[in-house]
Amino acid sequence: MKNVEITSVSSRGQIVIPQRLRDRMKIHAGEKFVVIGEDNTIVLRKLEMPSFNGIDKLLKKTRDFAKERGIKESDAEEAIKQTRKK
Repeated sequence: MKNVEITSVSSRGQIVIPQRLRDRMKIHAGEKFVVIGEDNTIVLRKLEMPSFNGIDKLLKKTRDFAKERGIKESDAEEAIKQTRKK
């Protein structure tokens, strides 16, 4: 069982992920995790940033859609204000 390491909890509730696991799993300072607790088991799952591949194409389509329909930036801002009031 190469994936088993021993660690402890600090007085502030912090847990150190052993260096060997951090290296192998490419975990760096500041990364975020989801923490799931069930019975006597705690699972940490690293949050991955979603891929932004194609975001430029999506933004262009959105801008073209708005331009074709004569939607101005001020129209969008007003719609946002109205939605936030609800």
